[in-house]
Amino acid sequence: MRPVGANRRTFLMGTAATVAASGGLGLDAALAGHVWGSDRIRVGLVGCGGRGTGAAEQALTADEGTVLVAMGDAFRDPIESSLSALKASAVGSRLEVPEEHRFVGFDAYQKVIDAVDVVLLATPPGFRPIHFAYAVEKGRHAFIEKPMAVDGPGLRTYLAAARASKEKGLSAVHGFCWRYHHPRRETMKRVHDGAIGEIRAIETTYNSQGVWDPRRTREQCQSEMEYQMRNWYYYDWLSGDHIVEQAVHAIDTMAWAMGDILPERCWAVGGRQARTEAKYGNIWDHFSVVYEYPNEVRGYHHCRHWPNTPTHVKDYILGSKGVADVFGNRIRGTESWRFRGEGNNMYQTEHDEMYAGLRSGQPVNNAEQAGLSTLLAIMGRDAAYTGQVVTPEMILESTRALVPTEFAWGDAPRRPVPVPGVNTVV
Repeated sequence: MRPVGANRRTFLMGTAATVAASGGLGLDAALAGHVWGSDRIRVGLVGCGGRGTGAAEQALTADEGTVLVAMGDAFRDPIESSLSALKASAVGSRLEVPEEHRFVGFDAYQKVIDAVDVVLLATPPGFRPIHFAYAVEKGRHAFIEKPMAVDGPGLRTYLAAARASKEKGLSAVHGFCWRYHHPRRETMKRVHDGAIGEIRAIETTYNSQGVWDPRRTREQCQSEMEYQMRNWYYYDWLSGDHIVEQAVHAIDTMAWAMGDILPERCWAVGGRQARTEAKYGNIWDHFSVVYEYPNEVRGYHHCRHWPNTPTHVKDYILGSKGVADVFGNRIRGTESWRFRGEGNNMYQTEHDEMYAGLRSGQPVNNAEQAGLSTLLAIMGRDAAYTGQVVTPEMILESTRALVPTEFAWGDAPRRPVPVPGVNTVV
């Protein structure tokens, strides 16, 4: 199989050189975020919704020296809601966020990052690349919720920052939580050790009834930008669509099984059948993707958001000698096996391992791998949106940006629902 390393290295060297030349990452900046040897670790949260609040609680649980000292969001109300929830939790005594460290607006992330040692990045993913790049520029360690970008230009920015973070010796831990689940880790280890023989195909499914319904009407918001950001899931520039924002967990499992090599190409279908009202923005509600790997290995991914239908979230790896049921944590083949050990809170383990690495002087950095899983999800989405066969290079070289280059409380991108044969990748 073709290793991902060769084309990945070539690509990253080019983008890193470009960014460095423009003064974007500041590769020689002081490593201000190195905190091992200090009892106190200043943590900041950017993006104060439910996932961000959970990440903050887990960070404060992971290490006795962690203290939350700064919070930022585009809006005031999520900050106050998050603070209230954290104060009522077991880590309530570890909050030191005075009014002057509660930052609101599009530049809030910069003010939080400037004030901390470790930043938790949990905003809608359209903002992830610029937030992570700034954290790396400032020498800060980061927990980065998935996915890492929503388009090719953003992914290039993210991957260049990922490479720079490793060069600086920073910890950059991603939010692909299944990679921290002990039963799944053991299942994958056995697959990689040959328990099912050579991998022939992978089937991943993330079928659900959807996520939260739009939270605000246009009349309740002062601008189109506020309206879309309040309902961020339903706009491609903010969420990347549900295949990129949510089902990427299943696609990451496929990447994990394949040793994080890149597929050669993919093709896909999908559409919008159940969520057709204008309030659901411009995203689709179902996708089906075929990833073509070297040696005739195929990866099949399906996902949908259809209310009043059964939820089905399962992953299977089919080998020459057996089958791995990844969610069932068992293998059927010439030698059958099932995980019998203790489970774990994978969300907590993400942070436990991050802070243990910081304390030991061996920072965990898996940022680049997370970017490659995000690449697969963007490939699948764009293959469906366009009706074209899509390669990794097409996304990595694409100039078609979904995310604006500047943000203001006025207008926002207004793209129609994608139509295959009309939309383009580049």
